[in-house]
Amino acid sequence: MNRHTIILILLFLTSVTTYSQGRTTLTIEVTDLHNNNGVVQFSLYNTNNSIPDEHYEKYYKQTISTITNNSSKTTFKNLPEGEYAVNILHDEDSDGKIKKGWILPIEGIGFSNLTKINLLNLPSFKKTKFKLTENKEIKIKIIYL
Repeated sequence: MNRHTIILILLFLTSVTTYSQGRTTLTIEVTDLHNNNGVVQFSLYNTNNSIPDEHYEKYYKQTISTITNNSSKTTFKNLPEGEYAVNILHDEDSDGKIKKGWILPIEGIGFSNLTKINLLNLPSFKKTKFKLTENKEIKIKIIYL
């Protein structure tokens, strides 16, 4: 091997190592859904003031998953290390929108780090965020109001 080939190989290995550092996987599971109707929408956030996001316009990544035995699960792969928050919608009619009563949602919703929601305890990125520095699995409780 000549010197130029060795340099190219070292540069390639350095770039692969740099790219893969700090990449994580987040698996999210919800159980005890009221029924198997519709789908579960998992929205992942990574910036301040991104939650609340009633119209799902501020998310970082989003997936939709089917429901089996009143449960659903998804995995976000190749995430950079950082602070994240999760917002989940049990979208019973699969329209991608939160059905609301007078003020509060009718369909089930859930957030990382929150088990109750009311007018005095509304979700925000600050309340729902968590640090992701390694592969992680979390369970989130769906709240039906």
